[in-house]
Amino acid sequence: MTKRTGCGDWRWRALLWHHFFLLWSTIDGQTRYTIPEEPKQGYVVGNLARDVGLGLSEMYERNLRVASEAGKQYFSVDAGKGELVVNERIDREALCGQSASCVLPLQVVIENPLQLHRIEVEIKDINDNPPTFLTSELALKIAESTVAGMRFPLESALDPDVGTNSLKSYTLSKDECFSLKVKESGNGRKVPELVLERQLDRERKAVHELLLTALDGGNPVRSGNSKITVTVLDVNDNVPQCEKPVYKASVNERASKGTLISKVKATDSDEGLNGEVTYSFGERTSDAVLATFDMDPVTGEITLKGDLDFEDTANYEIDVNVKDKGSPSMEGHCSLHLEVVDVNDNAPEIVLTSQPNPVREDAPTGTVVALISARDRDSGENGKVKLQLPKSSPFSLKPSFSNNYALVTSGGLDRESFSEYNIELTATDAGSPPLSSQKTIPVTIIDVNDNPPVFSQPSYNVYIKENTLPGSILYSVSASDLDFGDNAKISYSILDSKVQDVSVSSYVYINSDNGSIYSMHSFDYEKLKVFQIQVQAKDQGSPSLSSNATVHVFILDQNDNAPSVIYPSPAILGSLSHQRMPRSAKAGHLVTKVTAVDADSGHNAWISYKLSEATDASLFTVSLYTGEVRTKRAVSEQDDSSQRLLIEIKDDGEPVQSATVTVSVLIEDGLHEPILDLRHKVNEPSKKSGRITLYLILSLAGVSVLSVLTFLILAVKCIKNSRDSGSCCMRRSDCDDYKNPNRNLQIQLNTDGPIKYVEVLGGDMMSQSQSFRSCLSPMSEYSDFTLVKPSSTTDFKEMISVLDASLPDSAWTFESQQVSRV
Repeated sequence: MTKRTGCGDWRWRALLWHHFFLLWSTIDGQTRYTIPEEPKQGYVVGNLARDVGLGLSEMYERNLRVASEAGKQYFSVDAGKGELVVNERIDREALCGQSASCVLPLQVVIENPLQLHRIEVEIKDINDNPPTFLTSELALKIAESTVAGMRFPLESALDPDVGTNSLKSYTLSKDECFSLKVKESGNGRKVPELVLERQLDRERKAVHELLLTALDGGNPVRSGNSKITVTVLDVNDNVPQCEKPVYKASVNERASKGTLISKVKATDSDEGLNGEVTYSFGERTSDAVLATFDMDPVTGEITLKGDLDFEDTANYEIDVNVKDKGSPSMEGHCSLHLEVVDVNDNAPEIVLTSQPNPVREDAPTGTVVALISARDRDSGENGKVKLQLPKSSPFSLKPSFSNNYALVTSGGLDRESFSEYNIELTATDAGSPPLSSQKTIPVTIIDVNDNPPVFSQPSYNVYIKENTLPGSILYSVSASDLDFGDNAKISYSILDSKVQDVSVSSYVYINSDNGSIYSMHSFDYEKLKVFQIQVQAKDQGSPSLSSNATVHVFILDQNDNAPSVIYPSPAILGSLSHQRMPRSAKAGHLVTKVTAVDADSGHNAWISYKLSEATDASLFTVSLYTGEVRTKRAVSEQDDSSQRLLIEIKDDGEPVQSATVTVSVLIEDGLHEPILDLRHKVNEPSKKSGRITLYLILSLAGVSVLSVLTFLILAVKCIKNSRDSGSCCMRRSDCDDYKNPNRNLQIQLNTDGPIKYVEVLGGDMMSQSQSFRSCLSPMSEYSDFTLVKPSSTTDFKEMISVLDASLPDSAWTFESQQVSRV
């Protein structure tokens, strides 16, 4: 095994390698190894890593490998030593035939970065093939009249070896009538000829058996034999002779069937049948020739009957036999040398030397994607190939050598626009007309996290009913990311913010995977009507990108509050209200006014009043929207003095919520008429009922006196403290409240509707508040005042205390357990 560096025109080579070094950073010169044919598997050709300038560690990192242009992978690289070794049997004759030089070109591919080296391995011939004859026995017929010195061409032996190992000489077994001469044809082929040394005598010896031996020049010498049997014929003593010993012709490889290739002409000096000749192919003509050509036995015309392919066979050597019709027949010989003219019938072929690498979308211009080579089986101009890319492609080709190219990036890439490029390469030869072929190379673009998540809309409006169960889904936000893989995986979170001084995370939480927002507890419209959530969508790229969206949550009111009666206050009087009216009242007389409120809103808070039951429904009516109770007609003497009214209060919600209040109306002629009426109503007058009546009168008188005194005291204080207010509330003990710094004074004024009332709340922040309430009705003919026990400030119904607007100043109604004395 030897290694040498190719030489030549050093100026041209220096310029070529200068450009080659700039493009590929490869070694100067071309490396060639020489090995004998048929080495054993594992045979070391040379240290490839060292010859291309790589160390062993660098060889591992850069994935050194070889690619063969011959089709089979005869060689590989020893990963441990960096040596180029033989993979499989190499038969020089199968690769190169009879060519004097047999060189296998190899491409050495180095990655990271991609580099390409070209090396050549020269296969030296060894003497592994003996000369062989196509036929082991040859029969000749020679007329006895044949003159001495006549030559008869014999079958040439074939030796696939070349050089000194090829066929060198022939020998012939000893015979007194024959000798052997060897001549060389125009193409260098050695043709043995049997020479008749003396005239034959069939009577002495009719058959001559000779042994022809072919010898090569190898060491040791190899040989092959062919047995020649010569039959001596009588009479016909003239052999047909061709006009030319060798005919030459050429034919286009695209010639159609039936095309005339050449015409062989021969003559025979004999007369009659001995002078008539016929033409045929030689007995040892190959099957390929017989399948491709045809010969007319009478005219000697050789025509085309098969297909020609310059790339398979560039020329043919055709042997022609010319026989006469004598008895015995005489035979002459000539040959046809036929050259096939190349036609541009092979399209160029595009070969990927290395598979394309995925490219990051932010890869710089000039990044190598793949190594490509182009080739054409045609010759000359027909085999020159030009490789092109589409003009709109963000890639370009950098030429290397021997139709080798590097596919590199030439512009910006955007995976979101094109995640994969199918690059169509076009190879065109220089033939006329030119032929071309295309090959599509897929190039995958690797994603870079250059796009933040984008919400489907910048803000969302979410409507949710109050009193929904905790854990209910409020809404599902969604965001998308144009990137791919982890760069497009989105997680959702809620940015911290405050709602009524409480972290928004106490109200809602979000599923980080799908963006679904859930409630943490039930919402109450009366406490919270609207709040905002800042949602962030964040991808998992590196570095990660994010975007925000605002979710506006609106709480929708539900009819979850029944109307609450403000007047008459059920907290003081329960569900029964006592009213008085004169018997002289006319139609339309205002008996009282029922006032109620609803904590809901909208339709849910629209209140209507209806007289549900009445002692005499023809006497009273209730206004549907104001709640005023008036007489429908004038009161007559026949009307019962005690009337009971059941008023139903409904809201406009769904489902309807309602409340009821019972109003007891006492019809009287004067101030004391109710007591007289009560007396008349006693069904069984007795001494016992008279006593009860007396006790009742005394009790009412005592209560009236006490009420007047209480009212006068409170009125004086109220006038001093609040002259501008429409109503007045007093604390139970001014001294106690001012002395205690922890006391809390709260005044609430409500002027909604016809009932005017004020609440004055006082008490320790940590203890139950003390509450005094006053309610004045501007629509009433009287100003009423009620003092009740302390109550909690947190109970809406217990905070409201009203007085009957129709009662006179001297008429008061108390509940014994609720009255707080001053």
